[in-house]
Formats: sequence, C-alpha cells, structure tokens
Amino acid sequence: MPVTVVRFNLVAPGASPAALGARYRAALEMAAYADDRGITTVQTEEHHGAADNWLPSPFVLAGAVLGATRRIAVTVSAMIGPLHDPLRLAEEIAVLDLIGGGWLVTVAGIGYRPEEYELFGVDFARRGALQDELLETLLKAWTGEEFTYRGRTVRITPRPSTEPHPPLLVGGSSRAAARRAARLGLPFFPSAHLPELETYYKERLAEYGTSGWVMMPAAETSLLHVAEDPDRSWALYGDHFLHEARTYASWQPAGVRSAVRSAAATVEELRAEGVYRVLTPDDCAALGRDTYVLHPLVGGMPVDEGWRSLRLFAERVLPRLDA
Repeated sequence: MPVTVVRFNLVAPGASPAALGARYRAALEMAAYADDRGITTVQTEEHHGAADNWLPSPFVLAGAVLGATRRIAVTVSAMIGPLHDPLRLAEEIAVLDLIGGGWLVTVAGIGYRPEEYELFGVDFARRGALQDELLETLLKAWTGEEFTYRGRTVRITPRPSTEPHPPLLVGGSSRAAARRAARLGLPFFPSAHLPELETYYKERLAEYGTSGWVMMPAAETSLLHVAEDPDRSWALYGDHFLHEARTYASWQPAGVRSAVRSAAATVEELRAEGVYRVLTPDDCAALGRDTYVLHPLVGGMPVDEGWRSLRLFAERVLPRLDA
C-alpha cells in the first residue's frame, strides 16, 4: 500500500484573521476525515515572517491534529532546528509524543532563509553548530537523566513514551546534513532525490560505527490535486498553485535542492512542468506511485475546492490503491 500524505502549510495571501481561523479549522476537519478514511500521514511545515501567512508553528498544528485523530502519522517536515530553544523543544516533542503515542515524526532541517534567522536574532553563520547542539540536546533530554547543557546540569521531564526516543530524522541536501545524521545515528531525509548523498551517508555510517536509514523522495515527486475536470481547475485555481511555487522557489538559494522546487513563471509553464499536477480520480489512481502527496489548501485554495479534492481522493482513488 502506498504512503498517502495530506500536506498543510496554510498559505493564504491577504487573508483576514477570521478567514485564517476558518482555514485552520478546516485543516483539522480534513485531518480527521483523512484519518477516518485510512490516509497515512498529515505533513506540516515551518516558515516565518512570510507575507502570505505560511505556517510558522508546525508543532502547535501537529498537537491539534493529534488531538483530532487516532492513528494518522503527523510529520513536521521540516522544522528549522536552530530557531528553537533546545530544552523547550525537547519538552514540547515529549508531550506531543505522549499525546500521540508515537505518531509524531520530526524532520530537523537547518533552513536557508537569513530573514528567518534575523527575525529571531539568531546568527545565520552559526546555524550548523546550533543544529548540532539542538540534536545532541534532544537525544540527551529524552533519556530523562541529568546531563550538562551550556555548563549547567539539567533534567527534562516528562520522558516521551517512544523508545529509544520520538521519531527524529535529519533533513537536508548537503553533505554536512548527511554527515550530521550519520554521526548521531539518526535517519536521513534528503530534501530531493539525491542517490549520491544516500551513498555518502551510508559511508559515514560505516565510518562512525552507527546505524541508520534513508527516506528519500522519488525521482519524480508531484503535489497532487484531484478534480473531475483538470482543465477547469487549472483555469480557476492555477494562480494558487503558481503563487506557492514561485514563493517557495524565490526563497531557495543556489545549491539548495528540493523535490518540489519549480522553475515555472506562468500557470501554463507550471502545468507543463509537473511539480503540481491536477488529475482526474482515474488518472491519479493509475499513477503507480509509492507516495501520493495531496495538497488540498494549496496557495490559498478555496476551502470548498480543497474538500472536493480530498473527498475525490479518499472515495475514488484510495480504495483502488488499497486494492
């Protein structure tokens, strides 16, 4: 059975607080519906200070989703590690792990937007060292034992329920990220299809004498929207896909790799490119993918249209994937 994902970043350009509140509540209702229908994963993201209201608090949303669902995994992919206080984050993830019974999965990225570091007064040049400290602190904190943190003896409670610790992966597209994951014996989540980086990670595992595994996007990864009439959907809602695609691409400097990075400048180019795809239920079921990522509220998509896409996927695609 493929992995099926519902992605939420709650982007909504120009939305009022009331409209944003309605979208957040709709996302929770969609997560509960996805859980009931057997979709496997809800994915959240983290970005700060975005003019289009991109989700800044993925763990808050993850907690709400865990409270509204029973058996769906909730992935924070990815958090920007150096922007978090290590001790506070250890507490928050431990509590979420207790609430969710191990269904929270955290991918720790390092970020690539200096503006986000400036917003919180964090030195962008120290992001590698801060990420090392964060990951090392989380692993020590979750043992429930005393340890030394910045010259002080500390102890974090409560302990999480998952052994040996809550699911934690290291994300990124650099050798430094792969090396960091291998040194700590953590799984590695490349941000794109990078077989050479997987090889490098496995070499470093052998060097450090640690163990781990890789969760890598497929060579062709698409964000999906399901509709009876794709031509009509592109005509009505193509600007929502394009807004998100262009915003995301504008943030990423040279050298940063992403499975869903687009080079399109127009709706027509975006449709031809294939990073965002609008498919009929039949065409979606026939894709033959290991992973299906549905993005029902993409780029400020109207909530009603997001529900139509999600229901078509759950009712007319998912049963065929299960079969």
